[in-house]
Amino acid sequence: MTPQTPLATRDAEPDEKLEKKVALAVVVEWVVVFAGAIAVALIIKTFVMQAFYIPSASMNPTLLVNDRVLVNKLSYRLHDINRGDVVVFEKAPDATGPEETKDLIKRVIGLPGESIAFENNKVYIDGQPLDEPYLPPGTQTTQNPAIPCTLPKPCKVQTGQVFVMGDNRMNSRDSRYIGAIPEDQVVGRAFTRVWPLNRLGGL
Repeated sequence: MTPQTPLATRDAEPDEKLEKKVALAVVVEWVVVFAGAIAVALIIKTFVMQAFYIPSASMNPTLLVNDRVLVNKLSYRLHDINRGDVVVFEKAPDATGPEETKDLIKRVIGLPGESIAFENNKVYIDGQPLDEPYLPPGTQTTQNPAIPCTLPKPCKVQTGQVFVMGDNRMNSRDSRYIGAIPEDQVVGRAFTRVWPLNRLGGL
């Protein structure tokens, strides 16, 4: 009796075809993972948190040129802007400065409804001297002669605006020159320095 030869089933696939299918599935899986990661990163950058670099010396010595900070974009959706906050805000279209610089960083000094004055190289809020522990000892705050804000005639911060200044008071083009900024131009609050590593810390 002649031995029978086993018949191959029609739906059986060669090993190489199965391997190609598995490899393709792995590639598709990684593409989906990367696409998801990019989408999450874009959402976080747009709505939650973003890193910014410091382009000028206006915040010395708190922030130095090329420092990197993290900015919380949700802060002011949860609470009001506070005095002393370091904020990133959009540069006005007609503002001077390098075209590639789209955002600026300063410290909030005056809040909506308050009056600002400069006397004896110090800042006064509603007639009272402002304590500024973040400034180096001996820092002098001068005013812009073209827009004087004195105790007899202080400058008023309008509703929906904040008065911002750089910590480097002698080298900062801030609200003394450009006026108070609209709150809706504020991108968020800078809360920590992340680069360089030897300057890592909160603000």
